[in-house]
Amino acid sequence: MFEIGHSLREARTRRGMSAADVQKGIRIRERYLSALEEEHWEQLPGDAYTKGFLRTYAEFLGLDGELYIDEYNAQLRGHDDEPLVPASISTRHPSTGWTARTIAGAIVLLAVVVGVAVWQLGGSSSPRPTRVTKSAKASAPVGATAQRRSHTPAVKTAAAPAFATISATRGDCWVDVRVGGPAGALLYEGTLSRGSTKRFSLTHAVWVRMGNPNALDVRAAGKPVGLPTSPANIVLSRAG
Repeated sequence: MFEIGHSLREARTRRGMSAADVQKGIRIRERYLSALEEEHWEQLPGDAYTKGFLRTYAEFLGLDGELYIDEYNAQLRGHDDEPLVPASISTRHPSTGWTARTIAGAIVLLAVVVGVAVWQLGGSSSPRPTRVTKSAKASAPVGATAQRRSHTPAVKTAAAPAFATISATRGDCWVDVRVGGPAGALLYEGTLSRGSTKRFSLTHAVWVRMGNPNALDVRAAGKPVGLPTSPANIVLSRAG
């Protein structure tokens, strides 16, 4: 996972451009560009427009637009997974439960009375239930049951998002993190102070350059990753 807005603003700044310059280039209002850089999604006109603006802005800056759309979708899924707080039952009026039980009891009693009356009026003249003979059972199509079962749609389970974590547990370490390789979109560059951690989405492979691997603990999709003892580059993916 990476910060969408920070990455866009950093790429724009490296090119020496202002938000007004970008507006002239891609015809997207400056207030929408600021909303993208601040990740204020609620200030944008809708999900479809947000994705379109995000792709256009990223590609205008020479970045991978599809990567930014994937990261935006991953962040939305993370918000959707947050549990909802159920309403407290203590706010219900105390008389509501008693009234509901009274009405339900009256309905059941009425149904019993009606059923008894119908039974007495019908007597023995009510039609007998039709018995299913062996010959009737045999006439049913042989594959009918199997065919009905085969039409039951299979439920597909979406793969859970995976992340890479880089923790400076034993000292400070300079790191350069990019998508895919050394020429990929910049996700983070700086010095991780001891005790700090960075997390990145593994929707795409992540390339990492480390100045002091001995200070780091790295995990990919929850699995620990073995590191060299001197400055080196590694690539992290769902497989490790």
